[in-house]
Amino acid sequence: MDTECCYMCGERATSKEHVPPKCLFPERGDMDGEDYRVSLITVPSCEAHNSKKSQDDEFLMVSLAGIFGNNSIGYRHKFGKVDRAIKRSSRRLLDKVFIKKKKYLFEAENNEFYEVIWGTPDQARLERCFEHIANGLYNHHFGRRFVGNVKILLGYLHHEESNSKQFVEFIRHRASIDLDGVEKVGSNQDVFYYQFTAPDQFGIFLAHLVFYGGIDVYIAFVPHDREMPTHLAMELMVSGIHTVIAVEGKTYEFNKS
Repeated sequence: MDTECCYMCGERATSKEHVPPKCLFPERGDMDGEDYRVSLITVPSCEAHNSKKSQDDEFLMVSLAGIFGNNSIGYRHKFGKVDRAIKRSSRRLLDKVFIKKKKYLFEAENNEFYEVIWGTPDQARLERCFEHIANGLYNHHFGRRFVGNVKILLGYLHHEESNSKQFVEFIRHRASIDLDGVEKVGSNQDVFYYQFTAPDQFGIFLAHLVFYGGIDVYIAFVPHDREMPTHLAMELMVSGIHTVIAVEGKTYEFNKS
């Protein structure tokens, strides 16, 4: 096992890094004494890939906790630790989370109103955060550092464009087939769990990450000595040609005229 090597770069490890970041797990004081910070995953890390990414960890926490579709734990985390972090930063954290944003007031029961923010997230930074998590989980799960490329699909983002929306639904459906019966791993699964598929005939495999019961992230692992196979339907889709992909009786249509 690579116990002395950093999970990201292979340099000498000097500390342990939480994957996912510890700040994504609610504090006991916000959860009526329930402890969601037990048996968290840690991996060996160098200084550059641990303490120097603390701002990315906080960015990810603010980006995920308040998303519609999360379970009650995600919402309580948002109205606890996350809101405190936002207030401490004089709301500058929200400016970093969204490239563009709009604010709405959402009316709940008893004439209570909550601020809802709708906007374009910093997707490149999100993918960087998930790249670190993916590599850390691989290191933890398999006991060695992953060498290769990871390709990330943020399955929880809303897409207006038809092709993007269809592609996310296609990947979600395909992944659900490949992950059927695969163990969900994580000691606090209401906050986070993950699954790994077996490698396919090309040596490529998938990780499925779930946060707060409603946030899906899909990560393809492509080992350094492998390449993504050419897929005719995908090539046609990217080329703008009308394409229909069928998966177990369900069809996904791209480039509709």
